[in-house]
Amino acid sequence: MKATPLNRRNIPVSQLVLGCMGLGGSWNHDPVTAEHVVQAHHAVEAALSIGINMFDHADIYTKGKAEEVFGRLLKERPEWREQMFIQSKCGIRPSEAPGIPGRYDLSEAHILRSVDGILQRLGLDYIDFLLLHRPDPLMDPEEVARAIDQLKASGKVRWFGVSNMSAGQIRLLQAYSNEPFVINQLEMSLAKSGWLDTGVQVNTDAAAHDTFPEGTLEYCRLENIQLQAWGPLAQGIYSGRTLDDQPDNVKATAKLVQQLAEQKDTTPEAIVLSWLMYHPAGIQPVIGTANPDRIRACKDAGRISLTREEWYSLYIYSRGNPLP
Repeated sequence: MKATPLNRRNIPVSQLVLGCMGLGGSWNHDPVTAEHVVQAHHAVEAALSIGINMFDHADIYTKGKAEEVFGRLLKERPEWREQMFIQSKCGIRPSEAPGIPGRYDLSEAHILRSVDGILQRLGLDYIDFLLLHRPDPLMDPEEVARAIDQLKASGKVRWFGVSNMSAGQIRLLQAYSNEPFVINQLEMSLAKSGWLDTGVQVNTDAAAHDTFPEGTLEYCRLENIQLQAWGPLAQGIYSGRTLDDQPDNVKATAKLVQQLAEQKDTTPEAIVLSWLMYHPAGIQPVIGTANPDRIRACKDAGRISLTREEWYSLYIYSRGNPLP
């Protein structure tokens, strides 16, 4: 399997990332329980057992409880910290009271305040990566750069990245920052293939319906920015979820995934992930499940060899129509 852009920067992260959004219970203000810590322990142990050493958080996940429960886990197993690369995200502010809207906030003050909260909940002095979670229409790149400079100088964050941003937005931020943005996390999967469709539909009528920002994939590859895929398992629609309410192309794709899994003596999860990882951009899937069995089902993703014909068959089946 090809090296990821982070590996090429001599950052020895795994090819898979465990997304921790499912830790900490419900999205409410109920306290973290011992059961939540046990759940986190089983999930992280399963991830480590298949070679995952990178863990993805955000300050909003289960209203901060995902980070809190992870912090409790690290307090119980401090030796795990040295095996891990931990990233978190900031910039989304849910409504705090009636009349106050949910909004985005990449102001200097909010970024700095968010990182302090992240570190407190995780019980750490630093995190490896901080991603700016969503593009804030009011973001001032000079403010963002000042926050980054302070976080780097203080040792609170080692590397920086973004999430859900276009090439133009990254270029704007990068023009004012001395620190390179090394990650862009986007929704990419066999079910969400706009990142591919935008390229293959150039100069066709279908291009009018493309919503993925054109040139973003290419820009990240040119700048050695790691593309991370959130939602890479597409909520299980190709790996066991009930498909009664799904269209024919989803059912056909799930059937092909199952056939390939049987032929290659592996799991549907591994096939779906290997399809993403086959792409020459070196995409890093962020697995969003806390189920230990499903985490372990992903272990073959890096060793599965798809042919070009198998890769295209999966893509065309999932599109539901032939290439232009």
